[in-house]
Amino acid sequence: MPVNDDRKKLLVVDDIELNRVILTELFCDQFDVIEAENGQIALDYINQYGEQIAIVLLDIVMPVMDGFDVLHAMNETGLIKTVPVIMITGENDDEKSLMGYALGISDLVDKPFNSEIVYRRVNNVVDLYAHKHNLEQKLNEQKEMLEKQAAKLRQANQFVIDALSTTVEFRSLESGEHIQRVRVLVRILLEQAVKYYPLNQEMIIAVSSASAMHDIGKIAIPDSILLKPGKLTPEEFEIMKTHTIRGCEILDTLNYTQDQEYFSYCYEICRHHHERWDGRGYPDGLKGDEISIWAQAASLADVYDALTSKRVYKGAYTHDEAVSMILNGECGVFNPKLLECFLAVSGTLCEKITELH
Repeated sequence: MPVNDDRKKLLVVDDIELNRVILTELFCDQFDVIEAENGQIALDYINQYGEQIAIVLLDIVMPVMDGFDVLHAMNETGLIKTVPVIMITGENDDEKSLMGYALGISDLVDKPFNSEIVYRRVNNVVDLYAHKHNLEQKLNEQKEMLEKQAAKLRQANQFVIDALSTTVEFRSLESGEHIQRVRVLVRILLEQAVKYYPLNQEMIIAVSSASAMHDIGKIAIPDSILLKPGKLTPEEFEIMKTHTIRGCEILDTLNYTQDQEYFSYCYEICRHHHERWDGRGYPDGLKGDEISIWAQAASLADVYDALTSKRVYKGAYTHDEAVSMILNGECGVFNPKLLECFLAVSGTLCEKITELH
């Protein structure tokens, strides 16, 4: 019979014409009723109309394709989760009933059926699915709203982080672009390091953001040391080294308890970005993978950018010179796996640094 695309559809699947006529007459005022005399025709309609079908009234024993085959097909496409099915059967068989429920039917009606009871049960199931759909839609809308709010909060947090970090950079008479470059370098390194470490994209984005905080402790270092154009004395270098600890003290006053994971990235990068793989770094003398991979990545990125940038105490080295110095251990010993990643993305690092300088 002709269908109206503006109304929800009810699909009656039964090889006995009289049963189809009874059910069609029962629901024709409420739905556009589609009739199918076997499972194959029913499946064609289901694939054609999908979620436009409000409910399927499905017989089990039919020629060509039976009701269980239809249920299997609906499970494969996932439509069984969004299109409810009431199984109508003349076989009083508990095993088949349980099989139907296992395949996702919402209800079961035995033949011969009472039309009034079928009418009420069908409407109950349709209303239940409509309510479920509305709830899911509202949940998705709320999730989308929360994600937008979280994105705005991350953006605001990033602005504060950049402002604080850039303040430190300007106090050091360095370009605020240093933190931008370190952030990009850390992301590139960690995206390559996923072959060795259990990192996902969300973690990589968070760590690259947190890397901007690596030198905030320098704000507590006296100008006479921080801005000294020549080599630091051993005593001055000991004071300079305290920027790792002073930075963590600053972070402790800013501890954002609602995101402990992000705070831990900031804290470990700030404290450990001068640790070295052989244990000869500072302030804690950590060795090997005692140093978090994010602190290691920030350390290597910081060293590479420092080498390729002009400072008050030195000129800028070329990319090739910086790579050679890092590989030769002139800047301390780094994780061999991370150095492998560094070499693999060396060309990309050079391009990015050139763009950002």
